Amino acid sequence: MEISLIERLQRLSIEQLESLGESLLDFAEVGDLINWLDNQSQEL
Repeated sequence: MEISLIERLQRLSIEQLESLGESLLDFAEVGDLINWLDNQSQEL
């Protein structure tokens, strides 16, 4: 995993981490995680 991706995960709020936990089961590749993170940052 890239350092920047790890940093992005570390900055998530508790609510975002809970949402990520629910979404992880639907991810098939790292790109799905990156897209999810991009959507989270757009919602802020």
